[in-house]
Amino acid sequence: MNPIGIIGGTGLDDPEFMGSAEETSVSTPYGDPSAPFLRGKLAGRDVVLLARHGREHTIPPTQVNNRANIWALKELGCEQVLVTAACGSLRAELGRRHFVIPDQFIDFTRLRAATFFDAFEPGVMNAKHTAMAEPFDQALRQGLVRKGQELGLIIHDGGTILTIEGNRFSTRAESNMFRLWGADLVNMTVAPECILANELGLHYAAIAVVTDFDCWKTDEPPLRVEDLVNIFRQNVENLSRLILAVLPEV
Repeated sequence: MNPIGIIGGTGLDDPEFMGSAEETSVSTPYGDPSAPFLRGKLAGRDVVLLARHGREHTIPPTQVNNRANIWALKELGCEQVLVTAACGSLRAELGRRHFVIPDQFIDFTRLRAATFFDAFEPGVMNAKHTAMAEPFDQALRQGLVRKGQELGLIIHDGGTILTIEGNRFSTRAESNMFRLWGADLVNMTVAPECILANELGLHYAAIAVVTDFDCWKTDEPPLRVEDLVNIFRQNVENLSRLILAVLPEV
């Protein structure tokens, strides 16, 4: 059975999450992935874990080598990829520590490589245009929602996650604009990671953990990094429980 890829964001990049695991490095045509991969077993399944921002969280969002990360997971035999992401909520009903399993994204990044197809072979039929109407795998999504409900977590089925470039947070004008666009969450990592996974035919789903309200709520203090990280880390145990519960059914 093929291994399941897990890309851990802030708070889930601790090697201890895997317990006993072997380290594997992969070379790709696009350079080095964010870190060596950890290969082992979780909940009886073969798993490959990658720290998206590096083991010591030294890689800013824009500098994450998404092409190398996704290419390497494919090389390691992964067909399904579960990722985690800390997110700001753009809706009052999506509160801190809630889980959201998004079904749509908006890519508002500007500086990142967003495709593997930098050139086409001659002939219009060789053009590589990947369908992206349903970018998140429905079976993985529904498994996460079902298991989250069984665990008693506050989990939301569906939502639009918008990815900004970073490293800065949004202005209030941007935050309100994103709300007008129909976005429910804002983060710095899901795009173009999701795009690239779809280009290689990988089944991709994201677990979004709400850590803050961005800055559209005027009755909230401005977002600080330490608050975001603290909220995410408070929810890492529930996040781990959700991943362990869903793995046997993937």
